[in-house]
Amino acid sequence: MFFVFDIETIPDFEFLRIVLAQPDMPEDELLELASEELAKNKSGFLPPMYHKMISWVGLWIENTGDPRNKAAWYGENEKEGLQALLHTLGTFKDYGLIHHNGRGFDLPLVTYRCLKHGLQMPRRLNHYDIKYRYSQHNVDLVDEFSNYGASSWPKLKHLGQLLNIPFKQTGEGNIVLEMFREGRLKAIEHYCYEDVMATYLVWLYLKFTVGDLEKAKFEQLKERATNKLIEIQQADPDLG
Repeated sequence: MFFVFDIETIPDFEFLRIVLAQPDMPEDELLELASEELAKNKSGFLPPMYHKMISWVGLWIENTGDPRNKAAWYGENEKEGLQALLHTLGTFKDYGLIHHNGRGFDLPLVTYRCLKHGLQMPRRLNHYDIKYRYSQHNVDLVDEFSNYGASSWPKLKHLGQLLNIPFKQTGEGNIVLEMFREGRLKAIEHYCYEDVMATYLVWLYLKFTVGDLEKAKFEQLKERATNKLIEIQQADPDLG
């Protein structure tokens, strides 16, 4: 089994106030300062330690690529969300992971937040199959397409454009924070689900391209996943 997943976050303002010693600074100014002081990239996007999880979506798939079932959570109680994720990851014993930049962001985020809330992660996440850089059980699309950093990392959206996959136009970057402030948590989970289906679709294309999926099987799974992605996009994001 593989778990295709994505996590949506907002800045952990409470933690940022402690780190930057700015207890009363308005959130937007605090975020600007944090981007200058703590970000290690030109975009100003904060490292995973400084984020708080507000939604996650995962899709269990068979080793053959066939989808099995979806699991998801959204809300303001991060500990509750982490417990739901850990419970889901306990469904199977020897599963693999599929994601886009999960090694660089999502997995470290889960570790930091479990550390914060005193939660114990499944031992599988610390297993050699998952931790080994070149593991076929922990598939990070940015590693697969960049040859583990030998080339530049592709954006998920650009991979979709290359493959003519209809990707989302909203729900990215600081827009997630705006949606959170508006109380649109269900919509955030909706867009997270869209990312998961897009990641799954790109993975299917990759598996076919490298010869791991037969053409007939690939076409069947691709059509099914594309129809599901379009269905997600056509639904009201605030209703799911």
